[in-house]
Amino acid sequence: MKHRIALASLALTASILSTGSTAQAPSGPFTVVEIGQSYSSLQDAVHAIGDRRGTISIAPGVYRQCAVQEAGVITFIAEQAGTAIFERRACEGKAALVLRGRAAEVRGLTFRGISVSDGNGAGIRLEKGDLGIGFSRFEDSQQGILTANDPNGQIVIKRSTFSGLGTCEHSAGCAHSLYIGNYGKLTVSESRFERGSGGHYLKARVAEVSISDNSFDDAAGQGTNYMIDLPAGSRGLIADNWFIQGRDKENYSAFIALGAEQLLHSSDGLAVTNNEARFVPGLQRSSVFLADWTGSRVEMSNNRLAAGLTPYEQR
Repeated sequence: MKHRIALASLALTASILSTGSTAQAPSGPFTVVEIGQSYSSLQDAVHAIGDRRGTISIAPGVYRQCAVQEAGVITFIAEQAGTAIFERRACEGKAALVLRGRAAEVRGLTFRGISVSDGNGAGIRLEKGDLGIGFSRFEDSQQGILTANDPNGQIVIKRSTFSGLGTCEHSAGCAHSLYIGNYGKLTVSESRFERGSGGHYLKARVAEVSISDNSFDDAAGQGTNYMIDLPAGSRGLIADNWFIQGRDKENYSAFIALGAEQLLHSSDGLAVTNNEARFVPGLQRSSVFLADWTGSRVEMSNNRLAAGLTPYEQR
């Protein structure tokens, strides 16, 4: 039986995040809720859960710590959303949280200032398993979330912010605000992407996407590329998003790119609907809303596009 995290619980409520754990011990800010034991080290709290299912409640504070999850199903939750901040520390030269257990969920945490020598420093590095993210922030790092491949896995991101992320200045290639490998499905909703500093805002090689009700604000971006890049092809839905393209672009040829690299998945039936896209005020240029290298049957409808934007172009 596949041990999925309760991704449906990402209908998170502010009351869950503000209430936090009721079992606090005085020995440290990281409490394993199920046993009521607190630790000064996040890694020690992770080890205490081991291969089981558990919740780590995190007290308000700024932490220069990181942790690696090797097993189990772990929820990392801030006692109060936005008050538990992990900065400037990466485990294994990868991320503040390196996740390779059965599943993980992250609620209300902030990750900022993460950088490593190869340019792929991230708030979260997901190496396998399902992942749920809610009410979290990824700021001023080389990358927000970076994953390996897990074709049977799911990732759900809800009500989170990706700001000041991305770089193309290192030998490992470009880093992006959100960079997802060959996963089964990616859901991103009610989230904000802004102030990119290189690369793409959302790049994913997943088989299926649901990208809805997000804002992609490139007005203060620097040296950025596509807002959404689905380089391996993908089916699913891109709907009800708001896009604004800024002036400082490395590549302004398209807002959304489909199948620009090696194709792994069919894109037939991909629906792109009810989105709004424009340029920053005063900027006059030509671009393409959806550039398609796959020649697939893409369904486009009711998109509100600024003058200068071609709705669809096959390349």
